[in-house]
Amino acid sequence: MRYLITFSYDGTNFHGLERQVGYRTVQEEMENVLKYINNDLNTKIVASGRTDKGVHALGQTCHVDIQVDITEYKLKRAMNSLLPPDIHVISTKIVPDNFHARYMVLEKIYEYKLNMGEYNPCARNHIYQFNKKLNVSLMQEAIKDFLGVHDFRSFTPSKDKRNSYVREIKEASIKVDGDIVTFKFRGTGFIKYQIRNMVGLLLQIGLMKKDVNCIPEILEKKDRRAGYKTIHPEGLYLVKVIY
Repeated sequence: MRYLITFSYDGTNFHGLERQVGYRTVQEEMENVLKYINNDLNTKIVASGRTDKGVHALGQTCHVDIQVDITEYKLKRAMNSLLPPDIHVISTKIVPDNFHARYMVLEKIYEYKLNMGEYNPCARNHIYQFNKKLNVSLMQEAIKDFLGVHDFRSFTPSKDKRNSYVREIKEASIKVDGDIVTFKFRGTGFIKYQIRNMVGLLLQIGLMKKDVNCIPEILEKKDRRAGYKTIHPEGLYLVKVIY
């Protein structure tokens, strides 16, 4: 039986989602628990996509094939009783055998949170402590230039080689609650470090070190050297995967 699992995790103490030898990962913890539930059979999860070290998820998804007869409710309950406290299964759902958690994704929603006020040590693992005032109005104007279909080569690692860097961003917004700034992106997919690099450039605009109209030109260059450095991972959240 194939199940779609929706789960959340605090990425602080993980070396990312994807299994890596010698490091603690979300995938390893999930698969260890599923192996126990699945009569000690090696049980691999297929996630909607990877998240990097220190990145969090409120609504990550994966599919998994389980041989034992178990209801959706009992699978959720069993997993949550065995998983460490920094991972939680939100829901489990039986899906057709041809369902694929990665290839059938239509959209993803990410948010990035930062604090432009006083340093907060209690939030340091979950909100980027930027601790500088920003011109939010300029950033809100500039972020609109990310909307639509673009080649995002300028916002992805130079070592990342792929056939296409083209992605569509359907929503891009910035909200402020006191000193907490939340960047929201909804799109058909995102490349490694893309969001953290886009936010990094927006912060330079908010500091008035980059022109508010610089984004189209940087996109057009299709050159990582034209962008800005990758900012910290702890403010990034995978909020929702849409099928």
